[in-house]
Amino acid sequence: MRVWFFAASLVVAALGACAPGPDPAGEAKGATQYAPLDAAVAEVANVPTLFVANKRGNTLSKIDLESGEEVLRLPSCKNPHELATSPDGFYVALACYGGQTVDIFYARDLTKAATIDLGDNARPHGIVWHQDGAIYVSAEGRQSIFKIASPIVGEAVGDFGLTEYSTGKEGSHMIAVAPDESAAWTTDLSSKTVTRIDLVGETAPLSITVGEEPEGIALSPDGKTLWVSARGSNQAFAIDPTTMEVRSTIETGRFPLRLAIRPQGDVAVTSDLMDGGLTVIDLASAAVIRSIAVSSPEEAQDRFQVTILWSDDGSKIYVAETASNTVAEVDYESGEVLRRLPTGEGGDGLAILP
Repeated sequence: MRVWFFAASLVVAALGACAPGPDPAGEAKGATQYAPLDAAVAEVANVPTLFVANKRGNTLSKIDLESGEEVLRLPSCKNPHELATSPDGFYVALACYGGQTVDIFYARDLTKAATIDLGDNARPHGIVWHQDGAIYVSAEGRQSIFKIASPIVGEAVGDFGLTEYSTGKEGSHMIAVAPDESAAWTTDLSSKTVTRIDLVGETAPLSITVGEEPEGIALSPDGKTLWVSARGSNQAFAIDPTTMEVRSTIETGRFPLRLAIRPQGDVAVTSDLMDGGLTVIDLASAAVIRSIAVSSPEEAQDRFQVTILWSDDGSKIYVAETASNTVAEVDYESGEVLRRLPTGEGGDGLAILP
């Protein structure tokens, strides 16, 4: 057993479709089984849908991207931040940053399917639902990440297969995962580091200091370059994901809070909170090729843009504007803001179904 992580088996109580909240004492790391899928649940996969975690309202929103209307908003958990959809499109997983759980909801109607308790002071934030089925989530309060190997249990009662890996760094905030699940990477805000975690071998975590307050992170689709944005130093970095050597440093707009790579793998954009814009970086040359104004610098503080997300076809960028309770839909080619979609109070984390 590796000294820098431990595995925990969760007791699963078969209590139907909804799970209880975390045990007040923080001792019961349990959850319920999922209700079986039916035909109606599968219908959601045919509708282009945006999900938004509203961190000030403690709610979860569902937006129909055809009409632009918020069709559903329900209570979620305390201070929800990042979220991810399951590969089959049936579920939405929410990191409950104000607590210690990952909550899973049916995408169709946002009813809760299960609660997965990560333990005392977890404060989960960054979350990835891997194409092979596992969920990876950072646990900022525990200086670690978790792998949830079996987030969907189906009708059989079993555990969720939790494994915790230590980063040993303060503020492990956002997370990226290798396509083959061999490694994961975190941006560690308070430690000013980026950390590589070996998920399959016996190598200890490897951390490097990168800029001031690194936060945004994404792995190129080919898995060959790790991209990081450091909000405190207005920079982005291209990093070798194995050796953690910094290959390139790029100056961005002011306060690049997030970084997202286009599905085609040609460019990355940073969400520059203080400018109200997006910096577009060509990945092949590691150079800035353009900027996109989502709002003016004067409007930036009234909108307070945070999370960014590409549409599945790479034609649009969705930008969460936390202060104005909107999500800007931006056409990538023209840079035009097509519309602003209303959401709940403090919309932050975004996930999309194509």
